[in-house]
Amino acid sequence: MKILLSGYGKMGKTIEKLAIARGHTITDRLNTSPENQHLTKADVVIDFSIPDAAFSNAKTAIENKTPLVMGTTGWQSYFNKIKAMVDAHASSFLYAANFSIGVNLFFKLNRELAALMKDYSDYRPYLQETHHLEKLDAPSGTAIHLANDLIDFNIVKNWKYPADQANQNQLPVDAFREKDVKGTHELTYESGIDKISIKHEAKTREGFALGAVIAAEWLYQKQKTGVFTMQNVLQNPIKS
Repeated sequence: MKILLSGYGKMGKTIEKLAIARGHTITDRLNTSPENQHLTKADVVIDFSIPDAAFSNAKTAIENKTPLVMGTTGWQSYFNKIKAMVDAHASSFLYAANFSIGVNLFFKLNRELAALMKDYSDYRPYLQETHHLEKLDAPSGTAIHLANDLIDFNIVKNWKYPADQANQNQLPVDAFREKDVKGTHELTYESGIDKISIKHEAKTREGFALGAVIAAEWLYQKQKTGVFTMQNVLQNPIKS
């Protein structure tokens, strides 16, 4: 499989290492928006660029019918436009708040805990995430995904960042940026007498990178058109 890397920072370099180890070829390594001459050489694009470039990069890939794995976060306000473009061009677009297998298990655990907690209003939830200093969006896409799951279960009406501005109907969310933190998310339910917490802590970037490569393999092998998530990959895996 021939992969175009859009965004060649720390994550892009980790993806490159793992992709080559799995027998794939990197056609280009870009820190600028991909153009047609880049896309025609690639079977799939993996984008870990920056939020401000994500929509433009997606538009270019979709219009060229080059399957796209979007790992950049902070673009979700454009989701309906992207879906309409994918449908119009019969292209394929796969995104996830987080590509790590462990984080996707954490998402499932979050929903199961929310189902248990929804009838216990004495417990107020609080969410915090910590990432490296270079991460541009806050709160993280993973944190927003976790928060939206709590909204789905009517535990809160919506979420608020920063946490100290949240009212009683909102999920307080805090985001911290520290040196060389790969990504930590912790959700706590606290009452006047105790608290319950679930936490995911990434030890390396390789979990995120491997998930993105597996997602690209899935798009390439399945040859489907439409909008997909990591849940589609996990529910209908490719044969190794």
